Amino acid sequence: MPEVTEDLLLGGRVRLHQPAKGHRAGTDAVLLAASAPVRPGDVVMDVGAATGAVGLMVAERQQDARFVFVERDPALAELCRRNCRDNDVTGEVAVADVLDKASRLAAGLQPESADLVLTNPPFLEEGQARISPDKGRAAAHALPAGGLESWLKACAGLLKPKGRLVLIHRADRVSECLKILETWLGSLEIRVVHPDADRPAIRVLLSGVKGSRAPLAILPPLILNGPDGRFTPQAEALHQGEATLI
Repeated sequence: MPEVTEDLLLGGRVRLHQPAKGHRAGTDAVLLAASAPVRPGDVVMDVGAATGAVGLMVAERQQDARFVFVERDPALAELCRRNCRDNDVTGEVAVADVLDKASRLAAGLQPESADLVLTNPPFLEEGQARISPDKGRAAAHALPAGGLESWLKACAGLLKPKGRLVLIHRADRVSECLKILETWLGSLEIRVVHPDADRPAIRVLLSGVKGSRAPLAILPPLILNGPDGRFTPQAEALHQGEATLI
């Protein structure tokens, strides 16, 4: 087992064991969890969960839901199970390749079984950029060519009718994400995330409802840092678990 660190999220409300090297949970996970409109009784799937940061942060806010963590890497899945135990979250960890229907079914992931799907897909596809030589980081950051469409299609397929998908991605891929999502989802909402008020957006939070025909809405932007380089009050409150984006 590679070296593992224990980190605290949401002002210490969530304990997370994760690999010391490679892809690690941070602001993207915090923002995705803060955008999850979870209700009591919901079946919530964290797709591409890694060590479970997103689902665990949502569970801290709403314990009366059923959480399913979907991760293909057995070592990360085992850390996710450990994190569920450490945070007193009763969660199922499904070891499955999101892009492979047979793998999903073998892990017990049935179509149209989730009320809420949360996902932070790998941001790149093969051929788009240099991929990290670190295998863990590469797997977290890169999909096969055409993989984003397959990933989002799989996520939409897991949703019940009127279920909601929420995802975070790079801002420069928003048009691609929308083109894919509008096939299955309506009531789409877009929130762009800027590193500071004077620079272009770096992330986009997208959500939509399966089968809805409601029009798209542009939500207020989120600014992460003020002129002093520190988190804005809103960003700080999100990271401390004192606010949400819903």
